[in-house]
Amino acid sequence: MKIKFLIIIITISSSLTFAFAQERTKDTIDDQVVNVVKPYKPTISDAFKIKDTPQLNDSSTVKKKEVKYNIFSIPVASTFTPAKGKAAKVDKAKYVKLYDNYASLGVGTYTSILGEIYLNHELSTGENVGGYFSHHSSAGGIEDIVLDDNFSKTHLNIHYSQKLRDFSWKIDTGFDLQTYNWYGLPQGIYTENQINMIDPNHSFNSFYLGGKLKFDDALIKDGSVRFRRFGDNQDSGENRFIAKASFDVPVRGETINTEFSIDYIGGSFDRNYGIDEELKYGNVTFGLAPSYQMIEDDLTIDLGVKFVFLNDTEFSNNKFFIYPNIEASYRLVDEILIAYGGIKGDLIQNSYYDFASENPFVSPTLIVSPTDRQFRSFLGLKGKLSNNVSYNIKGNYYSEKGKALYRANNTLEAPEEEYQYGNSFGIVYDDVNTFSVAGELNIDVNRNFTLGIKGEYFNYNVDQQSEAWNLPDVTGSVFLDYQISEKWYTGGSIYYVGERKDRTLLEGPLIDTAPITVTLDSYFDANAHLGYKINDQLSVFGKVNNIANQDYNKWTSFPVQGIQFLLGATYQFDF
Repeated sequence: MKIKFLIIIITISSSLTFAFAQERTKDTIDDQVVNVVKPYKPTISDAFKIKDTPQLNDSSTVKKKEVKYNIFSIPVASTFTPAKGKAAKVDKAKYVKLYDNYASLGVGTYTSILGEIYLNHELSTGENVGGYFSHHSSAGGIEDIVLDDNFSKTHLNIHYSQKLRDFSWKIDTGFDLQTYNWYGLPQGIYTENQINMIDPNHSFNSFYLGGKLKFDDALIKDGSVRFRRFGDNQDSGENRFIAKASFDVPVRGETINTEFSIDYIGGSFDRNYGIDEELKYGNVTFGLAPSYQMIEDDLTIDLGVKFVFLNDTEFSNNKFFIYPNIEASYRLVDEILIAYGGIKGDLIQNSYYDFASENPFVSPTLIVSPTDRQFRSFLGLKGKLSNNVSYNIKGNYYSEKGKALYRANNTLEAPEEEYQYGNSFGIVYDDVNTFSVAGELNIDVNRNFTLGIKGEYFNYNVDQQSEAWNLPDVTGSVFLDYQISEKWYTGGSIYYVGERKDRTLLEGPLIDTAPITVTLDSYFDANAHLGYKINDQLSVFGKVNNIANQDYNKWTSFPVQGIQFLLGATYQFDF
């Protein structure tokens, strides 16, 4: 006990002494900061590899036993013999040989002959020469027709083209020969003797020469010229020369696309319809049409104007016209829905050649003058319903001064010419406003099947004439092409034309009758063809026209041929 007590006293005394020494140290020694700097010398410890199978110092480790696997084989009889492997074959598309030339010939009912020859030969790289010949004729034979109704059309074209480094050019020449008959004689007016004296033959001839020039990178983009001489067997003649050029004009960093044109026409007819005096006509127009295109995201606008100067060379009269030339489109939904619209105008140069091409039964006594199309406004929607289906819906409004209308010529009591029996057509002019709604649907399922449907409704408002003569109220068409197999192909078309109005009048010194307005019935014309490809070069075909055998009148008193059959063959070749 004494020893423990002594140890406690010594411990307490030592603690008090240490505390007292600390207090005295604070009184005599100031605080100091001592920084000990020692260079850092890193070291790398020895590396060692961990063993895949570590050894364990465990007295309880049990030694693994070796496991043996045994297969009990039992022989089985088999007759299977494995065949050698073969690589699968990939069907390659058959190479289709394309030929540069072809010839086609067909014959059919009404003693019809249809022939075509197209030739093209490459003289050297970028240099080609070729030609095209076509002939279509029929001996006629329409029921209840007392005059000959045969016709023939022959066309020949020869061209030469060359592609150079910076530009390309082409020249072509050719002629046309056409023969028609004024067979649309009104019933019950003339005697048999008068009819037997009629020679209704009317033939046309045409010669033309032209050329085109296109630059790849130049101020002038392209240009073209064409001259045509057109006449008939009634001493009528017409000359026409057209020259066009388009070029870009830079203005303050922007490009103004400009088109320039010259259009000259001059011709004469041997006589007027009712008076034996010569008819002459002629004028020349100069046109300038600058335009500027603006593109902003999905909006595209073409802003332009067209200036036309008209010089009437026959009557020494000059006129100046200004027409709008504006068009815009906006993508509402990518390629699915595109809205577009515009307003455009132009001076339409009418010609005897154009009139005879549209209606070959016109008389050689026409008054030829241009049509002032003040404007043509349109608004529509177009796009794609799918990758294979496209559509187009459009509304139009035309305002035309001096629009040319076909109207049946008056029936003379004592005709002097073959076309004065009420069996020909003349031209009358009137101011016509036209409203129309059109729709179009194209279906391309694949390259083997295509289908197109079109339709348009018209409403006319005339100024001086009582009707818009021979203009239909509705038109429509359907086109179909189908590749049945590698060898067989077929197709068809249907045309629909609504009602038209025309006028007839019997003139004579002892006759006083009012003009009679007649209505031509609407009609549809269905056609089909079927072909078989014998080999890559030779194929045969058959055609059927006017399948419904409709006895309709395309023009007043001019019925068409009934159902028609034609068989032929086509041969493709190279030189």
